[in-house]
Amino acid sequence: MLSDIEIAQAATPLPITEVAKRAGVDERYVIPYGFDKAKIDYALLNEPTDHAAKLVLVTAINPTPAGEGKTTTTIGLADALQRKGVRSAVALREPSLGPVFGVKGGAAGGGYAQVIPMEDINLHFTGDFHAIGAANNLLAAMLDNHIQQGNELGIDPKRITWKRAVDMNDRQLRHIVDGLGGQAQGVPREDGFDITVASEIMAILCLSTSIPDLKQRLGDIVVGYTYAGEPVRARDLKAQGAMTALLKDALKPNLVQTLEHTPAFVHGGPFANIAHGCNSVMATRMAMRFGDIAITEAGFGADLGAEKFFDIKCRMAGLKPDAVVVVATARALKYNGGVAKADLNEENLEALRAGLPNLLRHVDNVQSVYGLPCVVAINRFPSDTEAELALIEDECKKLGVNVALSEVWAKGGEGALTLADEVMRLVDAPNEFRFSYEDGTPIDEAIEAVATKVYRADGVDFTAAAQKQLATLKANGFGNLPVCIAKTQYSFSDDASKLGAPENFRITVRELKVSAGARFVVALTGNVLTMPGLPKVPAAEKIDVDENGNITGLF
Repeated sequence: MLSDIEIAQAATPLPITEVAKRAGVDERYVIPYGFDKAKIDYALLNEPTDHAAKLVLVTAINPTPAGEGKTTTTIGLADALQRKGVRSAVALREPSLGPVFGVKGGAAGGGYAQVIPMEDINLHFTGDFHAIGAANNLLAAMLDNHIQQGNELGIDPKRITWKRAVDMNDRQLRHIVDGLGGQAQGVPREDGFDITVASEIMAILCLSTSIPDLKQRLGDIVVGYTYAGEPVRARDLKAQGAMTALLKDALKPNLVQTLEHTPAFVHGGPFANIAHGCNSVMATRMAMRFGDIAITEAGFGADLGAEKFFDIKCRMAGLKPDAVVVVATARALKYNGGVAKADLNEENLEALRAGLPNLLRHVDNVQSVYGLPCVVAINRFPSDTEAELALIEDECKKLGVNVALSEVWAKGGEGALTLADEVMRLVDAPNEFRFSYEDGTPIDEAIEAVATKVYRADGVDFTAAAQKQLATLKANGFGNLPVCIAKTQYSFSDDASKLGAPENFRITVRELKVSAGARFVVALTGNVLTMPGLPKVPAAEKIDVDENGNITGLF
């Protein structure tokens, strides 16, 4: 059996200019990055069009640590639609180096449902993440320099909220003290790093719609507070212009192709457990402009990625999705049914049945909370048995849940033809799309709405520190922004051990912080971290390069 990277390296890609031409992208807007990838100038979005594409979100149940194949399903579904003569396009997130070198892997799909060049996409790609990290750290440097040079703004070093960023899982950098070594070396203070995908600048890039919008949002970033308790913004440090200069090319979506040459816009990459978990608004709009059906995905389970796609991205961008695909696997259902990770390849119908309520709750949320039609895609793994697949399908059909088997990992687009038929049916059906809370809802009430409606919690508790932060946010005019809840991806609750469809629990918010440029408030729950660590045996140990420059071991 070939590995993902061997399948990708055996493929024969089209020139990216040909992919753009087939998609309908005018060559004036194509900026090639070599043979097989390109930036697409956002100026084309200013061109008038009356094209109205259908928008489909691919989400999933609560996953195993290895993920359940949302990206793979997204790519295979788009390829299946192309096989059926439907003009389709994909909008995906860029992979972070943290998972690539850690445990979860990349984000280029798998098997015969991949975007290529997978090595480039999973590593440096077109440099977007480096630009985001540079802009983030420029702001940090200008902030500390301002304090060092006399602190005209009266910034309280103990109330700085802006962290540095690096796109790597590095627990050593979570909490640090810097500025040591004497007066000339800076002002000593507590500091820390976030992984780049958790940086507010990542969220800003993904939600911006133009250079002026990007610059405005960057200027709005709150980096800390003065001794008098007033917020200090990036514009107060005169940083937004230089940050925009670093990001002007990163703002342009990237165009690549699937193994079957379907156009794929891959841009931005926030994690859904610590950020809003969606690719850029610009990439989604480009996919909708050049496809009759645009397929996008949101990270982790539907309680995280889909909720934020609907309540943050669609709200801010004015997007109205037409249908949802909920990806389920026998492995994840058994995991939610209590099976240990090491035993997931063994048939266990009892555990599978015990895990089904997790899937059904996600489906009910999509239909009842957000008013959208959906289909369950059973993403087949080589270890799945016929009895397991039949049980999932039978139990779902008993409850009136649409189900389609997806075999895209093994068969590419051919493995999703039935799923494509169901998606084509759903996108033409009427829907009553709505948010889980209304615009302008106070942030504590918005958190309560997501917790009770989506997670099915009994309510929300705020720690004393979070209550104080809530009061500060409201006093500074941030009290009615949308909320981005940072939570474990393994459970509807904020406790990773509560698998399946838990009941009789409450959510505890331990910290609130404003992302004023992204225009939402982040609520941290449980023990979720904005800087992950590497596992005991990181994937990086298996990656190598031969004498000809060919990468091996990358999945």
